[in-house]
Parts: sequence; C-alpha cells; structure tokens
Amino acid sequence: MKNRPSTRLWLLLPLLLLSFASCKKILDLLTFQINDSSTFQLPATPALPGGTTGPVLNLPGVTVNSTANTTFQNNNTAADYVQDVTLDRLALTITDPAGQNFDFVKSISISIASDASGTNKVPLASLNPVPTGKTTIELTPSGQKLDAYLRSNSYTLFTTVEMTQLGLRQATTVRADSRFNVKANPK
Repeated sequence: MKNRPSTRLWLLLPLLLLSFASCKKILDLLTFQINDSSTFQLPATPALPGGTTGPVLNLPGVTVNSTANTTFQNNNTAADYVQDVTLDRLALTITDPAGQNFDFVKSISISIASDASGTNKVPLASLNPVPTGKTTIELTPSGQKLDAYLRSNSYTLFTTVEMTQLGLRQATTVRADSRFNVKANPK
C-alpha cells in the first residue's frame, strides 16, 4: 500500500498545530501589562469674567511608586530585559468632592519623567477638548517609548491643566489610573 501525500499531511498537521501553540504561549509570556495608580490635587481657582480663558496650571510632579518590578518578576523577566513599553490607557477620575465633574477643565496634558527633577520629561497623554459632564475621562496616549521610565521603582508625572472660565470653587482630588503595554525577553 502506498503512502499518499494527503495522509502524510494529516499526520503533520497535529505537529504543526502543537508547535504553533507553543510559539503563541511563549509570545504571551513576553507581552504583559503594568497597572499603576496615583492621585493629585487641583487647587481652587476663581471664576473669570465671561469669555475669558481660565488660567493654565502647571502642577508639581507626583511620584508614582510603580508596580513594574513586581510585574516583571511575576512574568519571569526583569527591568534589564524590557524591550518596549508604551502607554495603553490613562484614565482620570475625580474622587473628591463627590459629584464634581471635569467641566472646569478645557484641556489637560500629563508628562512622565524618571525622577522629580523632570529633566528627561516626555509627553505621556493629553486630552483637548475635555468633554463636559464627565467624572472620568480617558486621555490620548502620546505613543512615546517609555522603557527608561518603567525600569525603576518609581517615576514622576507632571500635569498641565488649562482651566475654563468657570473656575474651581474648591480643591479637587483626581485619581490617575495608567496601563502600560510591555514587551520583554524572559530571564
């Protein structure tokens, strides 16, 4: 009895599928996400006369204690093996006072630096215009490569806010939730 080519293909198919699944599993191990959270406060500002654009606030840097090193360990890698880090998502949520929304913000941008001095600061994400009536907003990532900023235990976020003419009657606390996509080699 002759061994037909189609029979050989059927025998090779499971082997090919198994090797593809193994490669996919390895790729999954090398791609993961880091989730960090921090808070900052927007100070009260006076309302301005009609039609006048509000002030631009450059807030002091906020140091974020990153979960990066723990996440690296959990994914069998280390900071030295990181190949590519990009911001996937940055959401801002007003946590205090209750019921406050972002109507007082015209535009917002956040930059990242490896330390509080801000000497190597690069754009992280921004939003212009900020939609009205929202208590949570998602900023648009800048697309910057962020490997150097997520290799240490912390990084610093710098926020610039252009206010509307409405002003802000009381200080407002904002939580920043960030999600970074990471590609790394295994240890």
